[in-house]
Amino acid sequence: MHLLSASRVRVFLWAALLHQASSLETVIGLYGETFEIPCNNGAIKSEDIIMTKWKYDKGEGTPGDLLVKQKNQNVSISATDEYKDRIRLAENSSLLLSAAKLSDQRTFTCMVVAGADITEYPVHVVIYKTAAGLEISDRAEELEIGKLTKLGTCVAKDSNPAANITWLKNNSPLEADGKGISIKASVLVNPATGLSTTTSTLEYSAQKEDTGAEFTCSTKPTVGSELFSPPATFTITYSTENIVLQVTAQDPLVEGDNVTLKCVADGNPPPTAFNFYLKGALVKVENANSYTIKNVTRNTSGEYKCSLIDDPSMEASKEITVNYLDIDLSPSGNIVKNAGDALDLSLQIDASGISAVSWKKDNVVLDEEPNFAELTYTDSGRYECEVKMGGLSQKAFIELTVEGVPVIKRLIKKRGEDGRHKVLICEVEGSPKPAVSWSINGTSLDESPFVNGKITHKITVVPTANLTVSCTVSNEFGVDSRTINVSSLNEEVRMDKQDQSDDNDQTKLVVGVVVGLLVAASVIALAYLVYMKKSK
Repeated sequence: MHLLSASRVRVFLWAALLHQASSLETVIGLYGETFEIPCNNGAIKSEDIIMTKWKYDKGEGTPGDLLVKQKNQNVSISATDEYKDRIRLAENSSLLLSAAKLSDQRTFTCMVVAGADITEYPVHVVIYKTAAGLEISDRAEELEIGKLTKLGTCVAKDSNPAANITWLKNNSPLEADGKGISIKASVLVNPATGLSTTTSTLEYSAQKEDTGAEFTCSTKPTVGSELFSPPATFTITYSTENIVLQVTAQDPLVEGDNVTLKCVADGNPPPTAFNFYLKGALVKVENANSYTIKNVTRNTSGEYKCSLIDDPSMEASKEITVNYLDIDLSPSGNIVKNAGDALDLSLQIDASGISAVSWKKDNVVLDEEPNFAELTYTDSGRYECEVKMGGLSQKAFIELTVEGVPVIKRLIKKRGEDGRHKVLICEVEGSPKPAVSWSINGTSLDESPFVNGKITHKITVVPTANLTVSCTVSNEFGVDSRTINVSSLNEEVRMDKQDQSDDNDQTKLVVGVVVGLLVAASVIALAYLVYMKKSK
């Protein structure tokens, strides 16, 4: 076992060649934590080390012993000061120092004896501490536009080195410009711990766009991530520059509705007292910015204004129009007129704007307004007019009935499809509905619906002799009758055969005439040829 006593070491120090490290290494320790100060960084193999000794610089060149470790022996703590209970030796000969303090910022030296060589490894220690946190204190209650006001104070407590504080608005850094931004910083050192507290005060001249802006402060420590304070927002106060009168109502606004007038000012805090000018009448409203007009009429239409009570010259106005639509159709309802009479329809429209009129008859759209210069039965029906203006609509109607003596418009006969009967058709106009009767009995009576004063009546007959048949129509206004000759079916068959015989005789006559003309032409041509030969 190769042991060295302390006295022998001292002799060795004077007798042996002393090797110093070529450069001073720096180690960073975090405040309050344990950190490692390296020894030789593996430059000397552990099996070659006879002794390791740690010491530190007390200042003014005075060394202080910490511990000694001789080969194959336990570590001997030689420190008697504050380091006594804070140091220990790692297996790689590094010094482990717990509960780091700012007073540990000094040079620690590791001395290694290996063979005949004694080598020292001085290491400089720096202790860093991140600020305990950032917060904005002494915050302003409000910021007035254009006025330099103390916004707040940002404090970074207990750091080393002292923190540099940056102010930000919406995450963008602020820089002092001597006008609207002023930043003053100071540093206070705690004599007991040596830690620094940085205080930064921001004075700020707000603008209207700063409403809702987030102000923060930050610092970037030497070790670790950047720190930010919780964001702070401020009430920005400014005088009213503009006001607007808003109108809230149903669309379209019609008679009977309510209208709410709201005066909106851009000041902050907003004004709470307003004048409302209601077509000449002045109404003062306090602790509110609106006024409601109930159950409006067309007379409510007009210009309305509002203004600040404190400054009546600052006002706003709005035009209000109450929409209305009235129509008067004359005559209207159920109308009964005689055929041939005239009916003068009059539609009067009273509206707040341009209107459009449409007409229907029995739910069928008409191209134009109906004109009844001379009523006919077909004019009967339900006429409805609709007048529209914007979202408003009004309707009126007349139920027109044209009455008069019934008239037979047409009385005709047709042969049945099977050729063995005849159909008599009587077309009638009149109102009220006429009763139809025939002078003979028939079968398969058929009557069309009575529409617009028209009705068609049909009967089927099988006449065995030539007849004169009459159709008679009547209502409370009078009677009309017409007759028609109806031949028997046998007579019609005989007449048809006679017509066919006459047609054959006429055909034979035409053929004979044509043949005779052809013979005559041939004779004339032959005589002409004979004459020509004799002439030659």
